[in-house]
Amino acid sequence: MPDEVMVSVGGEEVRISSPDRIVFPEQGWSKLDVVNHFVVVAEGAIRGIRDRPTMLKRYMKGVDEDPIYHKRASKSTPFDTVQILFPSQRPGKMNVPRTEADVVRLVQLGCLDFHPWPVRDDDTDHPDELRFDFDPTPGITFSEVKEAAMAARELLDEVGLVGWPKTSGSRGIHVYVRIEPIWDFFQTRRAVLAFARELERRLDLVTTKWWKEERHGVFIDYNQNARDKSVSSAYGVRPTGFVSAPLTWDELPEVEIEDFPMDTFAERYQTVGDLTEGIDDAVGGIETLMEWVVRDEENGIGEAPWPPNYPKMPGEPPRVQPSKQRRPDDEY
Repeated sequence: MPDEVMVSVGGEEVRISSPDRIVFPEQGWSKLDVVNHFVVVAEGAIRGIRDRPTMLKRYMKGVDEDPIYHKRASKSTPFDTVQILFPSQRPGKMNVPRTEADVVRLVQLGCLDFHPWPVRDDDTDHPDELRFDFDPTPGITFSEVKEAAMAARELLDEVGLVGWPKTSGSRGIHVYVRIEPIWDFFQTRRAVLAFARELERRLDLVTTKWWKEERHGVFIDYNQNARDKSVSSAYGVRPTGFVSAPLTWDELPEVEIEDFPMDTFAERYQTVGDLTEGIDDAVGGIETLMEWVVRDEENGIGEAPWPPNYPKMPGEPPRVQPSKQRRPDDEY
């Protein structure tokens, strides 16, 4: 095979270097195999990242080596960029994909899955998306993760929001909800936390406990909605070799992560089409969730821990795991 090939996608030609480099050693899949997957799903893949600041997670050799993370755009980037503020308030520029060809350009740079912020580049302070990340704790099966996600669907229906589920491609399920971009990151994170706490009250299987020593069941990672956090977007290929596959709610109870390997995913896509089509039109409001935030505060249920690399937040409980916290009766 030549040292480079040209690939046509979205009416553009994209150069692919080292097309025969093996990216998935266990499966024997090459870089060009990955490119061909994204050529097929390009319309759906760009829907999840178009106009969004996007972090690059680059596998420079293969999935058996750790990736390199690039939050900031390089001077030679082939993408548009946008000026943003990180949680530290330090400014930076991030890449902003726009076209189906940009999907393949990301793969050319070593990306297998894409990590966009939940904002558009015309307003980087107000998310237009809530992200619910259902993550199993040790001993929890995928069937139980699906049970939690289905319960979340019922609760979303109650508050007038439309959820769009997909497999994570690893062990969990993601549910995305489009919203009006009028609330800031602090509000949307607290809205997801309030939703997760309400679901936790109704379903013992669910937990919002941040510290792993306290978790049980299916953890809803509310901190995935903090500024600068990102979730692997639809149609990305995870290091497992499985695709983060959009689903219908009707099929969710029957699917398994292993149903969606990259090398056969084109058949599914060509059969069912892009199951995220319509997501941009299903925009809702989080007023009810914000009322739940106030209700929880009035009941003494306030802020929850943030990730360790974030500044200490007002009202945040001690950022120390419970088993290591000092108590008044501790001996000195």
